[in-house]
Amino acid sequence: MEKNNIIAGYVVQSELKNVSLEDARSLDIINIAFGHCKDGKISFNNEIDLEYTKNIRAMNPKIKILLSVGGWGSGGFSPMAASGKSRLSFALSCLDFVKKHSLDGIDIDWEYPCIDWANIEASPDDKHNFTLMLAQIREVFDNSGIPSLMLTIAVGNDRYFIDNTEMDKVQKYLDYVSIMTYDMRGCGDSFTGHHTNIFPYDDAVAHRGIRSVLHSVEIYSKAGVPLDKIVIGAAFYSRMWKNVKDNGSKHGLCCPAEPGNYGPGYGELKASFINKNGYIEYYDKTAGAPYLFNGSDFISYDNEHSIKEKCRFVKNYNLLGIMYWEHSCDSTRKLLKALKEGMRE
Repeated sequence: MEKNNIIAGYVVQSELKNVSLEDARSLDIINIAFGHCKDGKISFNNEIDLEYTKNIRAMNPKIKILLSVGGWGSGGFSPMAASGKSRLSFALSCLDFVKKHSLDGIDIDWEYPCIDWANIEASPDDKHNFTLMLAQIREVFDNSGIPSLMLTIAVGNDRYFIDNTEMDKVQKYLDYVSIMTYDMRGCGDSFTGHHTNIFPYDDAVAHRGIRSVLHSVEIYSKAGVPLDKIVIGAAFYSRMWKNVKDNGSKHGLCCPAEPGNYGPGYGELKASFINKNGYIEYYDKTAGAPYLFNGSDFISYDNEHSIKEKCRFVKNYNLLGIMYWEHSCDSTRKLLKALKEGMRE
């Protein structure tokens, strides 16, 4: 595919029917979430949902549609990747699925090689087997007779992913690497913070503040991923902390609180939270990140301004593009509009 700046959206399968003409014409790539690796092969529930891809292609014949395989808590990768026979069987099932549903490729979202955080199977051998798995899929795709089948991956935003993979080798088999530059804070954290900030910022907890889009891009580049194969992530949802012990100077930022968890999607934020019901919107210029605070609860998210700043970041660093999670979280479509405007201007 051409190395123009791309906009890729993760769309859960039940949301495919709601992709509009404007959505389809704003997107370059749709990643359907999710297929799974089950018994060493592709598994996907309710394949009837994939019929909506025909409508999407009719609205935008140039769009690429991939099946994303994995996601948080989705196992099966480690045992599948452990032998050449099972890797080949999985790769062939990827090709069969792509051909059956006239898709453009596969996105692998293994969370995470060598790590059992989500109570999935894991082994130290995953580090090399991850490379071998992707090499096998690439070989099967290249020998399929179908031109330009895509293979992409979603990766963690910090060193835990790099240290457990061989990114310098892996990238050779991929069209691009999507760094999940969100959830950088908020998953059980007892300190508030930005979860999808562009730049580092001062943080009350040592080393937390360095986590940022910039940090992620730098470490993946140093690990051997070319800048023009890097796609950064935007969040169409928020992270929320309750019962913040605010010190009165930062509007709840970098303060102790109950452990963070998921907050509202952007559509709900616009309807009921942003400068409403006691919540005031602030913008951290250092971090390139908005946040809300009502004196007790803190919410971190992306807004239209931070989205456009991310677009400028992509262009300034000669990256490939931006992807987002997840399409249904913004019923207003304001964030997708900001992405389109920011990428095309």
